[in-house]
Amino acid sequence: MAIVRKLLIGAGRWLDRQRQSARRRRGLAAHLQLAEQGEDWAQRFIQDMGWIVVARNYRRKGGRGEIDLVAVEGETLVFVEVKTRSSAETGEPERAVHRAKEKLIGRTAEEYLRMATLEGMAVRFDVISLVMGEKTKVEYLRDAFYPVRQQLLEN
Repeated sequence: MAIVRKLLIGAGRWLDRQRQSARRRRGLAAHLQLAEQGEDWAQRFIQDMGWIVVARNYRRKGGRGEIDLVAVEGETLVFVEVKTRSSAETGEPERAVHRAKEKLIGRTAEEYLRMATLEGMAVRFDVISLVMGEKTKVEYLRDAFYPVRQQLLEN
C-alpha cells in the first residue's frame, strides 16, 4: 500500500488538472468523445480486475506524449494505452500503436516515474483495444510492448 500512497501523492497534481480539463471538454469532437468513452470503459475494465487507477491522461510537461491510464497491479506500475474505434473497417485499433508511439509512451512513462520518484519500480506496458458498436469488441494485450523497459528498470 505504501507504493499506492506514494503514487497518489506524486500524481495528485496531475489528477486534479485532468479532472478540471475533463470538465472543460464538454463540446468535444466526435472522435474525441469516442476516445473518452473508450478510456472510461477501459478504466472500469481494469478496476474490475482489482487494479488501482492512479492517473488518467497523464501528459508530459512539454505537451508531447500522453499515457491514457496509469494503474497499479500488485507491485507493478502499468502504463495502459487505450485505442478505440467505432468500427474495424480501418483495421484493428491496436495496430495504431506503432514503434514511434511506443517510444513516445516510453519517454512519457520515464517522466512519470521521475516525477513520482518511482525509478526502479517494476513497470509494464499494456494496450486495450476497443471497437465500439452494438456489441463492444475488446482485445487486452498484456505486456504489449517494451519501449525502453531496460532503461526504466536500470534507472
